[in-house]
Amino acid sequence: MPMDLQTLSDRLEINDLLVEYCDVIDKQDFDRFDALFTADAHIDYTAMGGIAGDRDSVREWLKKTLPMFPMTQHLIANSQVKLSGDTATARTMCHNPMQMPDGKGGHQVAFLGLWYVDKLVRTPQGWRISERVEEFGYMSGMPGAEKAQ
Repeated sequence: MPMDLQTLSDRLEINDLLVEYCDVIDKQDFDRFDALFTADAHIDYTAMGGIAGDRDSVREWLKKTLPMFPMTQHLIANSQVKLSGDTATARTMCHNPMQMPDGKGGHQVAFLGLWYVDKLVRTPQGWRISERVEEFGYMSGMPGAEKAQ
């Protein structure tokens, strides 16, 4: 079925938002974090060993946690977006290599695979994530990973 211009625009805007999240996290640019989410957003990173909470508490946790990883890359693909007027859902695959100190003066890379399961809403400022839940895929090379699975 052909898509109308509004549907195409919404899908592109949502894709841009999902990519922007990756850029914010990988650059650890937390000044841009709040603009990705609604003020009352719920974020749940527990499937991959993180925390769950509101936007502000998760931002502060990320500020403290991410500096231990000198390099991260959030590579997203296969995003399934379902629109319903001013709301949407998305399930997006993520491959996330994360570099960390190996304790011997060098670095090691952990590989995380997950899905972002999102609820989104259209706001006057554009699309925002109102809920994000990580769904576990795989974890390799992360200390304690065998406990997280």
